Amino acid sequence: MSDGGAAQDVPGSMVDWDLAVNTARRLARPGPEVTLTEAEAAVRELRELAEVATGHVRQITRMDAPAETPPTRVVDRHDWVAANVKGLENLLTPLVTELAAKRPPGRIASTIGPRMTGLQAGAVLAFLSSKVLGQFEIFAAEGGTLLLVAPNIVEAERSLGVDPTDFRLWVCLHEVTHRVQFTAVPWLSGYLHGQVAKLVEHTDLDPDALRERLWTALKEVLGAVKGQHEQGQGLLALVQTPAQREILDRITAFMSLVEGHAEYVMDAADASVIPSLPVIRERFQQRRRGSGPLDRLIRKLLGMDLKMRQYSDGSRFVRGVVDAVGMDGFNVVWTDADTLPKKAELAAPQDWVYRIHGIRPAESA
Repeated sequence: MSDGGAAQDVPGSMVDWDLAVNTARRLARPGPEVTLTEAEAAVRELRELAEVATGHVRQITRMDAPAETPPTRVVDRHDWVAANVKGLENLLTPLVTELAAKRPPGRIASTIGPRMTGLQAGAVLAFLSSKVLGQFEIFAAEGGTLLLVAPNIVEAERSLGVDPTDFRLWVCLHEVTHRVQFTAVPWLSGYLHGQVAKLVEHTDLDPDALRERLWTALKEVLGAVKGQHEQGQGLLALVQTPAQREILDRITAFMSLVEGHAEYVMDAADASVIPSLPVIRERFQQRRRGSGPLDRLIRKLLGMDLKMRQYSDGSRFVRGVVDAVGMDGFNVVWTDADTLPKKAELAAPQDWVYRIHGIRPAESA
């Protein structure tokens, strides 16, 4: 959030971040009803399980994260919104300011006003604030912060009817994996920041171009509601210019890798770690599909269907590579940008194995 005056007063600002926070907090649904004793117990257990999960993640991934890791914060929905707005502001403000310097004065502000985008960002964050169970926020603070959203975790475990301790550890395994990724491989955050910067640099903010892309995106969403174009990207189609497509492919491949790797770790825990894992996995997959038509429409608009594909595509890639060359062979993926998978390799992990290791999976036995 900005400190002091409104976002409009900041040269090159595109979002009224204070308004985004206030809007999200006003629209966010209340959490589940819990007693003070239940809330304190959930917070305490989540902190403890995050530490337990750290040991399992290091054992499964064989990745050496620093002994001093970013802290675990157990937060409510309002705190989650504040942390994400801070991260978005830290990420986007310098990029938009730089972009604005290349445009005639006032062009960005006249195209999409800061208050309007603040309202839109707040509405999106309000919706997501009741969906996200946890997150490793890499832009809000130096070194990142692990966030566990307690009311959402409690609400999810109740609605799924699963063992609370097992479910909480399962969630922690996923989010702690992200913390291990970005702390054991510190260049990852810089790489992601650089790709976003390139995406902004190639963004055409001409009003006519924006209107044309918006119409294309809305037609895609309407088609999806009618059962067509199931593989669409929703409003992400707004940034599908030819110059951006290659950058988006790199971002998609990167996010699929880190999400799929976390999914692999979640499922690698055996019954001695999470006894009810099969039940949790089955019921949680149903939850991910959305609870109703409106929920599914919003997910389509926000590109959350793409997020679900990142989980599945990425986990298949990780499993395929680990089956072929083992975990140590897979960990070569973290060497540098050239060893990251290409988008096409997500569906063909044997091609990545051949490119990086010079063997076909059938030859690795």
